[in-house]
Amino acid sequence: MKLGKSIRIYLKEGSVSGIKLAELVNLTIQSLSCPRNKITELNSSFQNQVNTQGVYFLVGTDDETGKPKVYIGEAENVWERLKNHAINKDFWTEVILFTSKDDNITKSHIKYLESRLIEITKEAERYILDNSNTPTLTLLPLPDRDAMEEFIQNIKLLNGVLGYKFLEKQLASKRNNDSLNNSFTIQEKSEKELFFNSRTIVAKAIQTDEGVVVLSGSEVSENESANYGYKTLREELILDTTISKDQLGKLVFNKDHLFKSPSAAAAVIVGYSINGRRSWKNKDGKTLDEIEKSKIK
Repeated sequence: MKLGKSIRIYLKEGSVSGIKLAELVNLTIQSLSCPRNKITELNSSFQNQVNTQGVYFLVGTDDETGKPKVYIGEAENVWERLKNHAINKDFWTEVILFTSKDDNITKSHIKYLESRLIEITKEAERYILDNSNTPTLTLLPLPDRDAMEEFIQNIKLLNGVLGYKFLEKQLASKRNNDSLNNSFTIQEKSEKELFFNSRTIVAKAIQTDEGVVVLSGSEVSENESANYGYKTLREELILDTTISKDQLGKLVFNKDHLFKSPSAAAAVIVGYSINGRRSWKNKDGKTLDEIEKSKIK
């Protein structure tokens, strides 16, 4: 059974763009989100939360590609490490840090968290990862390891609430009825499957809360209109090899890719503007438009 979670968020300046303190009610984990230009104020206002051991994310934009970028780190004193990054790292515009209200998290714990969080971010493939290496996973006793894995699930939850999903896979199989894992059971995945079929193209996708995930192996038309709304996006996906030619010379998706709208997904596939709500269909042949209208009725 899925259980709800209560989260308390404190906006220090009464603004969503300022410093935010987020906590899961009745748990020891706490998170602070802060713009780069306010980290001095962060230290003066939340000394106990930042002058302690924890893990942190530096979030910004890659200068060369314009894509979102993240650096993941750990420190026995997060504030001292942040001061160093303020001088030596240019790309980041916001820091999100996670600490515990008690003193039960040790150096071994935060090293384990750092290694696992880097691994998870690589697998998710949502952001460019600024870390050059993945630290060796610290060996922990089984009870400590399980406690840290639960801590990671809570980090994912608070991170998402604060607006960042670089720890979330676009698609994943649900295990052990984990209510914090925003993914699908096999039955749910089957119900959310979408198909795009034409005379020359066969593509498959999964509808999610974030949009439409076109699955690896889906075909892409080699023809393209001179000007249409998603031409630039299509070119970017070809440039970064998300779309490329397979062994038979067909253009295909090399990996799953999330599109914010079904029309964007369909337009990239066919190479011209198209209404995705009428072109994506489920296994019964109903369009997205028809499915949504039937649910409302």
